[in-house]
Amino acid sequence: MTEQHSDPILLKVENLKVSFKDENKQYIETVKGISFSIPANTTVALVGESGSGKSVTSLATMGLLPPEQSRISAESKIMFEGVNLLTLSRAEMRKICGKDIAMIFQEPMSSLNPVFTVGDQIAEVLRLHLAMGRKQARTRTLELLKEVGIPTPETKIDAYPSQLSGGQQQRVMIAMAIACEPKLLIADEPTTALDVTIQKQILDLLQDLQRRRNMSMLFITHDLALVGEIADEVIVMRHGEIREQGAVKSVLEQPQDIYTRALLQCRPQLSQRPFRLPMISDFMQQQGQIWVEKQAATELHRAQRQRGLKGNEEIILDVRDLKKSFYSRKGLFGKDEFQAVKGVSFQLAKGKTLGLVGESGSGKTTIGLLLMRLQDATGGKALFEGQDILAMSEKEFVRYQRKIQIIFQNPYASLNPRFTVGQILLEPMQVHGIGANDAERKKIALDLLERVSLPASAYHRYPHEFSGGQRQRIAIARCLTLKPEILICDESVSALDVSVQAQVLNLLQDLQDEFGLSYIFISHDLSVVKYISDQIMVMNHGDIVEIANSDDLYQSPQHEYTKRLLSAIPQGV
Repeated sequence: MTEQHSDPILLKVENLKVSFKDENKQYIETVKGISFSIPANTTVALVGESGSGKSVTSLATMGLLPPEQSRISAESKIMFEGVNLLTLSRAEMRKICGKDIAMIFQEPMSSLNPVFTVGDQIAEVLRLHLAMGRKQARTRTLELLKEVGIPTPETKIDAYPSQLSGGQQQRVMIAMAIACEPKLLIADEPTTALDVTIQKQILDLLQDLQRRRNMSMLFITHDLALVGEIADEVIVMRHGEIREQGAVKSVLEQPQDIYTRALLQCRPQLSQRPFRLPMISDFMQQQGQIWVEKQAATELHRAQRQRGLKGNEEIILDVRDLKKSFYSRKGLFGKDEFQAVKGVSFQLAKGKTLGLVGESGSGKTTIGLLLMRLQDATGGKALFEGQDILAMSEKEFVRYQRKIQIIFQNPYASLNPRFTVGQILLEPMQVHGIGANDAERKKIALDLLERVSLPASAYHRYPHEFSGGQRQRIAIARCLTLKPEILICDESVSALDVSVQAQVLNLLQDLQDEFGLSYIFISHDLSVVKYISDQIMVMNHGDIVEIANSDDLYQSPQHEYTKRLLSAIPQGV
């Protein structure tokens, strides 16, 4: 570290090298001899893109790497309070992990057991590590649920994970992790899938717990803006190596490494809207075995793009009084109604982008699904070319279906793993009769692959052979096969690293410039929404609370809910 600490070193990683078996059973080194330390009472952030080795480092510390598929070098050491964790037996590690070192995982729904109540799962930790009786463990569990801000803990203690929201599930994971008052808390992307307001609540909670309990924290993330909010020191990783480390203020304000500078530039800024977002490749290039800096500030990156509606634009979609209710049984004959969308009305201008923002449960995604008729609306109209697409029969809607397409959040789930990319692109054209024959369709598919910056060889490969960003580009190419006029982007860049996110946003912008596409852009990332949207619609509990041009809304929000959303955006240092 660049600064001297009065606090003693709690965890020291020395020359950590981790290798994994590939399909040929050869070991490939993924973490390449990194060294760092975490002082007591300090938060250290580990930052980097997917594949940088962040999570592998944390799993090695916890002893959770699969022994049959991984190997840690004999030279490596992970010293915790003077003890090398890599030399301990599984039984000895179990005494430390969960008690002295605890971990919060990225996806709480995957980490919590769906068939046990959250109270039972927290109490299990207390009984296992602190030998508490059932009654004592339940009392302590209630105290922990209160401490992490769970509402009505007396009832939530007996709830199952599926009955809690995403933010509440993550709070339960935090309660479980701090139950035994650990000295080191490892938080692996604990806020990535959360809305901006819930994210801020979780960050505030972690900071408060860290201060009150005098514990150290290793905070793992790919978002540098979050680092400035929570960390004392930061370590930047890429391709299994540490590129830069030091005090968070100096690293974020005066980064020394070209990769750190590139990461900081890739993320959309609230204060500016460049014509094109810079990418990692704009800042650095490989020469032999080393990476060197190159001049990144092209005219396109300097030029600012103008956004907003003037009021005289052609309207391509006119939504009026759209409603959606879900019903659940109540008693023998009764039913409860939940209004997910409460009579919303809005217009989408041709060749423009309407951003939809709001917290989980606000109705954003439901609107997208209703417009695609993937769910049936309870009421209202959606006029496209003067025709109400919600009132059409299935047969009538087929003609319009190709003109409105959706890009889903998760490219891993939305592409058929049994189809090659070629089959994925040909299928919608075959269904809708686009192209005279498969030879013509193949030509269209290859042209689209080139358009989304993928090689022609991708045509014969399967989805699992591509990265997340490449898969999302395949999903975009699939939508374009139908020559749509409206694209609904449902959290389509939320799961991507900042540099890959920049690539996809640039692609969406290029396609809009070239083909005049209209976008409904659904996201909880307010920086991204401001960058790409002409107009923004803010939703809360199924209602529209505010709608305005993007720059106007960010500069002078009118509704209290909008102000609360904007105040929760991470500002960095």
